[in-house]
Amino acid sequence: MTLSLRSALLALPLALALPGCISLGGKPPESLLTLSPAARAPAGPGMATTAERPVIAVLAFDTPAKLDVLRVPVAVSDTELAYLQEAFWVEKPARLFRRLVGETVRARGSAMVIDGDETAMLATVTLRGTLIDMGYDAARSSAVVRFDAVRIGKDGAVTTRRFEASESGVTADARSVGTALNTAANRVAADVADWVAGA
Repeated sequence: MTLSLRSALLALPLALALPGCISLGGKPPESLLTLSPAARAPAGPGMATTAERPVIAVLAFDTPAKLDVLRVPVAVSDTELAYLQEAFWVEKPARLFRRLVGETVRARGSAMVIDGDETAMLATVTLRGTLIDMGYDAARSSAVVRFDAVRIGKDGAVTTRRFEASESGVTADARSVGTALNTAANRVAADVADWVAGA
């Protein structure tokens, strides 16, 4: 028996045993949820900055542990939390919402938007904040988005504001909740865009 054949035969039982020891994950979901902006900046050359047009840096948003996952949280009661069955985000909610806000501000055309942390030093206005809620309220059959925004001006002045939107009459299934959360998130992003660019 050659050395290569012997090595292959010795490796065979190990290969057969591996599927029982290694899990490559469960059954993948049929679809993944994401946030789609209601307004997008047109294609073409980027705008130049002027004294009247602020440069807004949209920095990474903080989030509580319940949103630091790819699942959709469900508020069962004031003290109980679950996750919606078969509902998975394509990316963590804070990242999706950050991009949504950045694109919504950019689409307004009244500000130049940079959303890379490494270019924040170029900004005249900085937006950061905490995505508090982006989930489903079972008692009210509502999809809810809450965001605590922090606006920092070039002079260092800090302004805060809470934004909130909800969609009621939503059935507790992944498609309905995902659609409702997208609508609510876009409403919050629009309010944030008006506030941060106009404040």
